[in-house]
Amino acid sequence: MIRLFYLWIAMVTLAFSASASAQELFYKGKTIRIIVGASAGGGYDTYSRTIARHMGKYIPGNPTIVVENMPGAGFLIATNYIYKVAKPDGLTIGHFIGGLFLQQFLSLRPGIEFDSRKFEYVGVPTQDNYMIGLSKATGITSMDQWLASKTPVKLGGVGPGSATDDIPKILAATIGLPIQLVTGYKGTADIRLAFHSGEVQGVCNAWESFKATWRKEVDSGEVIMLAQNIAKPHRDLPNVPLVINFAKTDEARKIIRAIVHSIGPTARPYVLPPGTPKDRVEILRKAFMDTMKDPEFLAEAKKARLDINPLDGAELEANVREVFNLDPNLIPRVREILK
Repeated sequence: MIRLFYLWIAMVTLAFSASASAQELFYKGKTIRIIVGASAGGGYDTYSRTIARHMGKYIPGNPTIVVENMPGAGFLIATNYIYKVAKPDGLTIGHFIGGLFLQQFLSLRPGIEFDSRKFEYVGVPTQDNYMIGLSKATGITSMDQWLASKTPVKLGGVGPGSATDDIPKILAATIGLPIQLVTGYKGTADIRLAFHSGEVQGVCNAWESFKATWRKEVDSGEVIMLAQNIAKPHRDLPNVPLVINFAKTDEARKIIRAIVHSIGPTARPYVLPPGTPKDRVEILRKAFMDTMKDPEFLAEAKKARLDINPLDGAELEANVREVFNLDPNLIPRVREILK
């Protein structure tokens, strides 16, 4: 019996070594692409380029990793590309806005050609905490003042499925915020340019992106954080109010909890095309999480003011599946708001 046990251990070890050796041969000399569904210079691009500089050393064969930007249609072009066009060989990773999962579930957008439940999930580098920031030039310095205003504030958006669009729509419908959404920008970097030119007066964006890519505007006070779209205050902003505290009805509170509060954990998914071999999925998942603990990566992320609060692929996949468990009683109202 003991001999059989040791024989089993030897066989498992041999199989693992053979698999690792095969993957090393596969990845050696190869290039992995991270396809980012937004323009260069925004938060999605910045996270991806930082990850790309470090993740290769944790993959057998040490492949090169490059970032390619594929903006358009509010991340939809890149998402469809990963699902339908990219080869499922472990050499293409997609990064897009997680709000598209809800858009697919509610059948809200034409042009969606993917099933979120069939992607292979690698992980997220951080769980976003969404804020609304307004230009100091608006003269609005509090939520009470904004709610009392009759003039809509122009907020920049990337497209349906993005928190830049979906959260403002929810807040306009549930708490009555006077908002005019100006959407169609290719990324938050483009919204920032529109902010400076006066085309828009603010944006709903992750605090993580504000700190990393709107640093000058935040530090100078040019953009003011008015509200937090999360369940409890972020440690950096203890005095900025939570939007849910301005909800007047049970339905409004339920919708904010179900939709607005759930966006953050799945906002920045890294995925592989459906059908990617499971051994390569596991290798990339492990390499991703090892990168999240890498001292050099963490030092670079800190310098760039990128918060790191990761979820592994299995946790991300579970959170995505939760999107499809939305309370059926809320579906008609949410579909009406986000359509």
